[in-house]
Amino acid sequence: MGIDISAHAQQVARIASEIRDKIGRNEPVRIDKGGVSHFVPLPGDPRKQARPIDISQLRNVISIDPERRICVAEPGVTFAEIVKLTLEHGLVPAVVPELEGITLGGAVAGCSIESTSYRLGGFHDSCIEYEIVSGEGEVVTCSEEKDPLLFHMIHGSYGTLGVLTRLTFRLVPAKPYVHLEHRRFERFDDFMREMNDRCRAADYEFIDGIIHGPNSFVLCLGQYVDKAPYLSSYRWLDIYYKSTLARSEDYLTTPDYFFRYDTECHWLSRTVPGLESKPVRFLLGRQVLGSTNLIRWSNRLDKLIGTVKKRPDVVCDYFVPLHNFPTFFEWYAKDFDFWPLWVIPYRMPRPYPWISEEHAARMGDEMFVDCAVYGKENGDPRVDWSEVLEKKTYEMGGIKTLISRNHHSEDEFWRIFDREHYQAAKERLDPRRVFPGLYEKMHRTA
Repeated sequence: MGIDISAHAQQVARIASEIRDKIGRNEPVRIDKGGVSHFVPLPGDPRKQARPIDISQLRNVISIDPERRICVAEPGVTFAEIVKLTLEHGLVPAVVPELEGITLGGAVAGCSIESTSYRLGGFHDSCIEYEIVSGEGEVVTCSEEKDPLLFHMIHGSYGTLGVLTRLTFRLVPAKPYVHLEHRRFERFDDFMREMNDRCRAADYEFIDGIIHGPNSFVLCLGQYVDKAPYLSSYRWLDIYYKSTLARSEDYLTTPDYFFRYDTECHWLSRTVPGLESKPVRFLLGRQVLGSTNLIRWSNRLDKLIGTVKKRPDVVCDYFVPLHNFPTFFEWYAKDFDFWPLWVIPYRMPRPYPWISEEHAARMGDEMFVDCAVYGKENGDPRVDWSEVLEKKTYEMGGIKTLISRNHHSEDEFWRIFDREHYQAAKERLDPRRVFPGLYEKMHRTA
């Protein structure tokens, strides 16, 4: 199944020609995948003013091989689309990020985690090969065996090395439904002990947690099942994160489990007055609920946000080494004090090459806890919580995604991220700097 490979080749040739046309113009360039961006909207973000390279047509699945459990697809395919197609074969991607509109290419270029990450890492860890159009307009393929540095540096490059045009990745077996258990705890130590035990035993397909407050912890454990005695839905009137306090178990279809956070965009819908009430959801939910709708509305408000000069809310993922998570959480509960907090155990098989050796040594663990902070207000002129949380994460030997506001000086940034590896990949793929550098792109706003 899939598209004619010649149609893909035609699109790649068009993109390569467009990039060659940009060489030497000395003007900012950005990759335009179409749809909504999952970068956090920032007031007056100048990245939107750069000239686009249109890759919006790269939205096709090229092939699915059920026997080898391998899929080849273009980067603009969303996880909602790929799950629907692969599930017909009893297969799904190894890691399925929680928002329907996240694309395969976005998951590689940025960050991709979910409740299988305690065993399988991120989506990028399941990838086998990438096809890239370089800043020279050349088509390059890379893998673990062929150009391994380029292969590993594409992850976390945020579109600054080249245009990802095709990717090949592994699939894993799946079943139609997921049975969920919600185990509640009042003490952090008990919650941590159970989460660690379950991760070590690997006796559940899915493990994540929702911390509703300093004394309210829920460990969410999931297993694939063939049959379900009932099915819950959190697509419209009901709210998933609240259900974890109300129910001890639940059954969802496999797609509804994967995208259980999508309707609220985790819990960002609560920032809109009345949007968590059933009457408002009944009347307006189809138009405004869901990550794509909510992000689109946020983008429309960008000019207003810039006008009043309000800092954006804190929305970012912070990866803290497991052994430092108790210390981090003690600080978080006392000083940061924002709930719910989504926590996802994450296994990093080895430090990624884009992490500097100096910082990798500070990590000291292959297991991390991703602390997903979504929506803390940040308008107090006395304290910038985005900067405070960034500094605390690095103090704990952790690392953060770059999808939101970043506060490093250039020297600080390159003590955490590997300058030598990044520059080697840049020289190989984009020696004439058609694309912005990683630091420059991700630090254009304070």
